[in-house]
Amino acid sequence: MSPRTPLPTADPTADPAVHPADLALLDRLEDVLASFLAERRTSAAGIDPAFGAAAGDLAAFVLGGGKRIRPIFAWWGWRGAGGDPDGPEVSAVLRAIAALELIQACALVHDDLMDASATRRGRPTVHVEFARRHADAGWRGRPARFGAAAAILLGDLALVWADDMLRGSGLPADAAARATGPWEAMRTEVLGGQYLDLFVQSTGDTSARAALQIDRYKTAAYTVERPLHLGAAIAGADPALVAAYRRFGADIGVAFQLRDDLLGVFGDPAVTGKPAGDDLREGKRTLLLALAVERAGERGSPAVVNTIEDAIGSPDLDDATLDRVRGLLDELGAVEAVEQRIAALTASALDALGAAPVAEPAASRLADLAVAATLRRR
Repeated sequence: MSPRTPLPTADPTADPAVHPADLALLDRLEDVLASFLAERRTSAAGIDPAFGAAAGDLAAFVLGGGKRIRPIFAWWGWRGAGGDPDGPEVSAVLRAIAALELIQACALVHDDLMDASATRRGRPTVHVEFARRHADAGWRGRPARFGAAAAILLGDLALVWADDMLRGSGLPADAAARATGPWEAMRTEVLGGQYLDLFVQSTGDTSARAALQIDRYKTAAYTVERPLHLGAAIAGADPALVAAYRRFGADIGVAFQLRDDLLGVFGDPAVTGKPAGDDLREGKRTLLLALAVERAGERGSPAVVNTIEDAIGSPDLDDATLDRVRGLLDELGAVEAVEQRIAALTASALDALGAAPVAEPAASRLADLAVAATLRRR
């Protein structure tokens, strides 16, 4: 067995979105989010203290981690389209793009429930935490059902708050109207991608096409492509720049997810915050696995195909079997193929960016983000 193809060198403790140019931006985004969430928690408490406490848990989840990569891409998309960081509309722009973090919170809370994930960012997931509270308090009914219901409602609340934050951002009327198109498209795309992920896991579609379709809509659209589009729309960018941003964003977004797929199998739990092999246990049909199954079939190795297929969606996957599957992914060349796809997508994205009239320093910062997002270790 050949040694596993190493992941690209990167600082395992580094956040790919953190850059000296972004430090002040991150502080401002945190302040905007904290202020909005404090107001909403107070409103929720006015309904009932129990709901206020649950809303506080959602606020803590939003503020408790994350790379803020979506609003950062939106910010640089806005700057690259001529947005003035010293202009009078900056506060409104920050509120509008910070709303992307609430879309992210909705997706994470619901995704963790659908995947039966136990941890997120090194802590219990929302449905697990609420189930634990139910059990500890000795309430009526089943703790797991209560936890699931609470996660559904809090994920929905995050989505509602995202819309509220965008609408109440204070953007000028024309900018707010332009933001509507990418915002509405993004919400539908991410839910479509989530459904496709669920559908493919259930039907057992092992094709590369299905895996890439999920990557395109579940991750790429709302992680990079539409945040860039949103920033450009707010700035009033012309269609040519929007098209370039969307090509750049789609390519980098898929590359970002492919890196995530590799980390889901080979990543260090101490760095990623998730148990090793969790994506396999959850049954995620990734390009990495699709290529491995395809290549094993081409080699006439049904036993290898069965080993990989049996591991996908196995909640009791042990370390020995995980190591065996990791070795097979290497032997079959699937890891190398995914690395090559990441490199090709990154190059294509940078070509699109380089050919577009993106104002500096945004052009350079977006190029940096593209590389960092695809080399990350968490």
